[in-house]
This record gives sequence, structure tokens and C-alpha cells, in this order.
Amino acid sequence: MESIILFSLVIVLLFIGLPVGISLGLSSILFITFFSHDSLSSVAISLFGAGQHYTLLAIPFFIIASSYMSTGGVAKRLINFAIASVGHFRGGLAMASVLACMMFAALSGSSPATVVAIGTIAIAGMTQVGYSKEFAAGIIANAGTLGILIPPSIVMVVYAASVDVSVGRMFLAGVIPGLMAGGMLMLAIYVVARIKKLPAEEWKGFGNLIRGGKEAGWGLFLVVIIMGGIYGGVFTPTEAAVVAAVYSMFIALFVYRDMGPLKGQTWTNDNDAPHARVGFNGTVYGVSFFLVWEIMSFFMFADSETVTGGDRATWGAIMSVALAIFYVYKRSSKLEQSIGACLTAGMPIWGRNLSMMLRGFFPSLFGEESRKVMLEGTKTTIMLMFIIANALLFAHTLSAERIPQMITEWMLGVGFNWFTFLIAVNILLLIGGQFMEPSGLLVIVAPVVFPIAMELGVDPIHLGIIMVVNMEIGMITPPIGLNLFVTSGITGMSLARVVKAAMPFVLVLMVFLVMVTYIPALSTALPYSIMGPEIVQ
Repeated sequence: MESIILFSLVIVLLFIGLPVGISLGLSSILFITFFSHDSLSSVAISLFGAGQHYTLLAIPFFIIASSYMSTGGVAKRLINFAIASVGHFRGGLAMASVLACMMFAALSGSSPATVVAIGTIAIAGMTQVGYSKEFAAGIIANAGTLGILIPPSIVMVVYAASVDVSVGRMFLAGVIPGLMAGGMLMLAIYVVARIKKLPAEEWKGFGNLIRGGKEAGWGLFLVVIIMGGIYGGVFTPTEAAVVAAVYSMFIALFVYRDMGPLKGQTWTNDNDAPHARVGFNGTVYGVSFFLVWEIMSFFMFADSETVTGGDRATWGAIMSVALAIFYVYKRSSKLEQSIGACLTAGMPIWGRNLSMMLRGFFPSLFGEESRKVMLEGTKTTIMLMFIIANALLFAHTLSAERIPQMITEWMLGVGFNWFTFLIAVNILLLIGGQFMEPSGLLVIVAPVVFPIAMELGVDPIHLGIIMVVNMEIGMITPPIGLNLFVTSGITGMSLARVVKAAMPFVLVLMVFLVMVTYIPALSTALPYSIMGPEIVQ
């Protein structure tokens, strides 16, 4: 009876139009006041505890990293690299859009951000070469959902905090399903492209692929820093989020220069001498290699007692100098300039750029565009944290009244096993996902189904990936599918047209959901092999 009253309060408050966070918190307070023996002081204790949850600290920093990476320049570089990789297949531009969404998902952790950043550019590009607007919109709406499945994922952080499991294991568990979901969407596009004879881009050679990789490399290296740092034991997922935020800010403001006072300022000018540019480019490759080497070798040898920081720096310096000299040697032979002359001529370009960066450092950090990024990130963080804090209060109320235990006993009593339980969870989440935002739905459902899953022997990491995939599908199913509204907004299409365009590819994700649900190894193989199984106390 208690569970019926509590859930009825939540549903009534939601249907009268109150936000999810207020509905969860107010229903819990009303229930404790009038129907429970629990003290109201538990409300204050629960809300205070939410503010001290270390795992949740990762959310604002991942949001800031996403905001800095959600610039047109980063998205355009990823799309160019994706086109160079798969554009020459039939339907290649559409497949490249999915691949670009996969790469951007690994930078942002957010589905709406992925749809906006990639969709704004990719949909226009696809329509220009002969794809229908509906087809392009349907692809982006579906591929954008990968933002919460491919790590790092904000929704995975929310799940881990809700049920107290490892964020690192959740990130690892999302790698194989994320690649698989993207691959299935690309395969579906290829089949449709063969039937409809959709166009293919011209293959421009491996040189174009390498150029695209170099342009997108600084953005994609964020993935290496996050994943390598976590699983190399260098820092925790929360600390990785802080590193990601600082790195994203530096890359957007000072390397790519997509925003801030340095926006539009190129590293080299047309009036720079050709041999000066060769010398500058050579030293750029050398410095870049040294920085990458220092980071990667730190991940690899952080715990080594024989390899010191000085050893790593020496090896890196030798290889970096060799790389710079080799590049200048290859390019300077056509200019009839010596290696030394090229390197010397490139130094003023370094001086000019470093001077610009020093002068623009504080204006970049505190300029209008950076303030806007911080403000938007703060708004999103406050919204999510308010929902999560009230959801944790709701979870406390459930636990105090032993509601999950009662539901578990009932389900076991009527003959549920792990197989039928996962069917019930999928149905519940698919229905709920049509009406609620992913994080809000997840923090309501996870504390209820988690104890039941543990009783039935379902792996907690596997359950988390199942829930995340359901959240994906919920974002592209009406009436409240967030990706549908975002896609409608960037294309100017009606919501009904976007829904119709997205539905064929939703079937692909439904097949994928069944595979993830009943093939646990897809989710557990990688985290088990690297970190071992999750132990639930």
C-alpha cells in the first residue's frame, strides 16, 4: 500500500505539470510527513548527502568540457575526418555523419550536444549532395543518441551515483556496445544506400585521411587522456572530468581558436616565407609529439620503479628532435634551404603566436564567449543536480519503507527470473522514456530495480548499460523524445516529419537493445578483463 501511495504522488505531481525534481522531492516530503514513521530530519540529511557525493562532482566538469568542444570548428574537423575515412562508400556521407557522431560522443557525453554540433553541419552537407532532408534528419536524430552510450557519458555517471557502482567500469562497459550501435547504424545506411543508389564521395587517398586525422587529432586526444588516465590508474573519473574541462578549454581557445579573442587568427600567415613555415611546422610536430609522449608514457610508466620522469623526458626529447629534423629535411629539399635556416626562420612565427596567446590569455578565459559557456554549463549542472538531489531523497524514502525489497519478494513470488525481469525492465523504461528526460527517469527507476536485479543475479554493470540503451531509444520516441525536438529545431522540420524520418532507424536500435539485454558479455567483457567484476556490498 505504501508503494502505491508514493508512486501515485509522483505520477500525479508529474501530470499536473510540476518539474521532475520538484515532483520527486515533494512526493517524498509529503509521504514522510503523512504516511511514514521516518523523521523529517532525514530530508535534510539526504539532501546534504547528495551535495557531498564525490562521483557527482564529475558532472559539471564533463558538461564544461562538452560546452567547449561543442564549437563549429571541432565538429567540422570531426566530420571532415569521418568523410575521409568512410565517405567513399555508397551512402558514405551519411555513414560519415554517424562516425562523426560517435567521435563527438566520446568528447561530449551528451546526446543533444552531439545532435546540435554534428547535425547543424552534416544535415546541410547531405542535402546538398542529393540526400533527402528527412533521411538526413533521421540519421542524425538516431546517431546523436550515441552521446550517452559511448564514454565518457554523463548518464553513466548519474547511474553510478544512483546505485553506487564504479564509474570506470561503466565507461569501459559502454565501449563495445557504443561501437556496435554505431556500426549497426552504418550497416543499415549502407544497405539503404545500395537499394536507393545514394551517392558516394570521391576517394581522395590516404593523404587526405591523414590530414583529416591531424586536424581532428587534438580534439580526439581528449578521449585518450580521459580513458588512459582512468585505466592507467593516474586519476579517478572525477579527476578525469576536471582534466577534460581544462584540456577542452585550452584546445578551443588557444589551439583551434574557435572562440575568444584569438578566433580567426591562424598560426601562420600568407606573408610568412615558405621555408619559415616549414621550420615552424617541423617544430610544431616535434613539440606535439613530445607532449603526447609525455602524457602517454606517464600513463604507462606511472607506477614503474625503474623508469623515472627524467628518463621519459629524455627519450621524448630525442624522438621529438629527430621527428622535427626529418620533417624539415624532407620539405626543405624542395626549397633549397638548409635545415638550420628553416628552423631559425620558424622561430619568429613561434614568438608571434606565443605573444598572442600570452596577451589573450586572460581575455580568453574571462571573455564573453567563455562566460557564456560557463553560464550555460552552470544552468545545465544546476538542473541535473537538482533532479539528482531530489531523486536521492526519493531513493532514501523507498529504502526506508523497504519498497524495493517488497517488490523483489513479490516478483520472486510470482515466478520472475532474470530473463523475464529484464523484459519487464525494458518495457518499463521504453514507456517511461517517452515521457521523461533520461537522467530524471534513470534516478527514479534505478534504485527500485537495482536490488531486484542483484537478487536475480543480473550483473550491475550489465544492468546499467541496458538502462542507458533504453534511455537512448527514449530520446528518439515521441512525445517527449529530446533528440526529436533538437533535430526539429536545427532543421526547421515539423516534429511529425522528424518522428517519421527517425522511426526506421529506431528499429535498428531496438534490435541492438535485445542483443545488449541478452548477451551480457557485450557489456561485461571489457570491464571484467581490465578491472574485474563489480562487487556489490
